[in-house]
This record gives sequence, C-alpha cells and structure tokens, in this order.
Amino acid sequence: MDTARADILAARHQLQTRGWISRKAEAFRHLPPPDAAVWLGDESGRAAPGCEAHPLTGAGWTLHPIGHSPQGRVDARWLDASDALQRAELWAGLSAPLGAGIADNADDRAEGDAAPFSWAHRALCRHGLRLRIGGTPGAERGPREPVWLQLRHQPRRAVEAPMLVIEVLAGVHCVLVETHDRQSVACQQPVVQNLQAHIVLGDGATLQHLRIATPGAADHIAHHVHARLGRDAHYAQALVASGSSYHLQRNVIALQAEGAVARSAGLLLAADSALEHQVRLSHGAAGTTSTIEDLALASGSARAVVNAHTRIAPGAAQADVRQRLTGIPTGGQPKLVLRPHLEIHHDQVQAIHSATWGALSEEALFYARQRGLDERTARGLIVQGMASALLQRCFADDTLLDTLDIDALLRAAVARHLAPGQEAEHG
Repeated sequence: MDTARADILAARHQLQTRGWISRKAEAFRHLPPPDAAVWLGDESGRAAPGCEAHPLTGAGWTLHPIGHSPQGRVDARWLDASDALQRAELWAGLSAPLGAGIADNADDRAEGDAAPFSWAHRALCRHGLRLRIGGTPGAERGPREPVWLQLRHQPRRAVEAPMLVIEVLAGVHCVLVETHDRQSVACQQPVVQNLQAHIVLGDGATLQHLRIATPGAADHIAHHVHARLGRDAHYAQALVASGSSYHLQRNVIALQAEGAVARSAGLLLAADSALEHQVRLSHGAAGTTSTIEDLALASGSARAVVNAHTRIAPGAAQADVRQRLTGIPTGGQPKLVLRPHLEIHHDQVQAIHSATWGALSEEALFYARQRGLDERTARGLIVQGMASALLQRCFADDTLLDTLDIDALLRAAVARHLAPGQEAEHG
C-alpha cells in the first residue's frame, strides 16, 4: 500500500477510535458541528453527480494580480494529495492533529476539541496549494515593496477538504486577499467544505490578510486558519463572512517569539443562518501584542457565536492583549452569543476585554432619519460605518483600504444582510 493511502486510512481510523466532537465540548457548546459523516462524504471519495469541476473552469485555488501592484516573487505549488511524494510536500513542516481528548495544557485542550476536523480533513484532502512569498527583485538593496496577491477558491467537489500553506519569508511585507464565494461556482448543489490553512511568518515579516467567505445558504463550511509568527512579525486578518446552514471560521494564532503582533477583526453577517467565529491567541514570549475585535449582525432565526480566547503564558512578560466583541440584532429573534475569555499566567501584562450586545443606537438612527434617509438606508449607513472602522483599526493602512476598495465591499455586504425579506423591526 502506498504511503498516501496509508495516511488516509490512518486518519479515518483516528476518527473511528477517538470519535467526533462531543456535544459537551466547550469550544463548540453553543453551535455544535454536524456529524463526521457529513464532512467525509462518500467513502469512495467520488464527487457527487454533476459536481465534478476541473481546475481550468476556475475551480480550486487560483492566483490573481491586484491592479498594478507589485507581485514580488511567489513560488506556488499545486499539489496532488493522492500522490505520496506530493502529499509529503504538502504537509512538510506541519504537525499532525492532536488526538481528541489528549492534552497537556489549555491550548492543547482547545485543539483537542477541534482535532476531529483535522483528522477528517486529512482523510479527505485530495488537493492543496503551497505558497512561498519572497520580496521584489532587488529588494535587498533598499526598502522592500509589499507583495500584493489575490487568492480565490471555488469548490471542486460537493464534499471537499482543501489545503493551503503560506510561508512569508523574513522581512517580507505581503497583502493577501483570499475569497471564497458561490456567485459563479460550477457546482450548484450544496457544498460541504472542511478547509485547513497554515501560515508561517518569518522574523520581521508582515501579512495583511483579508478573508471573504460567502457560502451558499445550504452549505456546510468549516475553515481553520493556523498561524505561527516569528520575532517582530505582524499578522493582521480581517474576516468578512456570511452565514449558511453551518459556517465555522476558526483561527488559532501562536505568538511564540518576542515582539510578535497579531490583530484579528471579524464582520459576521448571519440572516436566518448559522455562523461562528472562534479566535484563539496564545502569547508565549515577552513583548507580544494581540487584538481581537468582532462585529456580529444577526437577523431572523440566525444563530451567531463569537468565541475569543487569549492565553498569556508564564514567560510572556509585557504582553498587551485586547478583546472587543459587539453583537447587534438587526431584525427578528436571532440568538447571539459573545464569549470573551482571558487566561493570564503572568503579572506584568496589560489585558482588556469587553462584550456588548444590543440594538443600534436610536439616537444615531434619529439623526440619520433627520437627513431624509429611510430607516433601512439609515441602518445600512450606520452599520457600514461601524464595519469600516473595524477594518481600519485592523489594518491601520488607508492606502491598503483604498486599493482594495473596502468601502464598496462593506456597502454590498451590509446591503445584502439588510435586504428586504431579511429585515424586520427590532427596537
């Protein structure tokens, strides 16, 4: 038996022996994921009828330029995980998922809760992309220009487990826009997608990462992003996500070297759907900084959950930690759960967290209506302003926001959320 097939069978065996995520698992208590069978699909691994999509149709991972911005040097490898050598290359340098329920510390316990997703991914993964991002030619002789990239993913199969590995070399500044949408996808039936992404930033590297995930209403989506930051590396991720039948966005970010900085911002839009954003940050070195900020909008019968957990290890002196979670019901009777959590094992730190739940300010709505705006337009402008400020604080770069036309993106996203049929009176 070849090693690729052996690895797939071993992953399935782990799921069978360890079991799926328990309904009592703390990390998934408020929005339990569907059973393992949903994520594994057909045992044979065949695509559902009429849903096989070839890469030439735009399915899978595709790379695109952003305007006339510098592209720099990008080594991209599209790999076949059913081939033993390519599978080994795809997973090179990445640790195997933990066994569920086996853990030595709080971070491992959280990963233990989610480990079944990793095993299911390993069992089903057939294709992946590795990116190695360097600087622009001649950058060694002067200031390095940022590398601008757009990465799109369209489903290739009805049940799939895509893989993405990104390495940003030391000292390189990269801007990455990653999009997952179903607007022009070849597969029109509901999709099940269990994605694993691994990001490694070298010393002094910077990655400004905009992620857009807009699945179909009946899709089951789970995206797991794991990031490791080197000394003085900066990682800023802004997520714009809408709900579906089940939609999980989970970030696990490790700041294990001095001076590392991580910022996470999430704009969550759930209308009669399910959406959860989990962010786990671990500070393992001195002088590290992190911010988690989410704005969750929910309407109708939506279920929206924000789980933020930041751990400061005993050796992380002078760590600076902030969490700010905001939930706004925009109509109907949604369920909104905001869970900020700090785990502090050092005295010399700064740590702040907050959670605010409530309707839009009646005073702000009143003044907007005084300018001749109807209520839906007024609500849209207020929410768009809040979302724009959220992303501005995450990226702290007006040029980047203008280049990516963030205002247009947010305007469209908010308008879809507040569209007729989704909006109801909510005082």
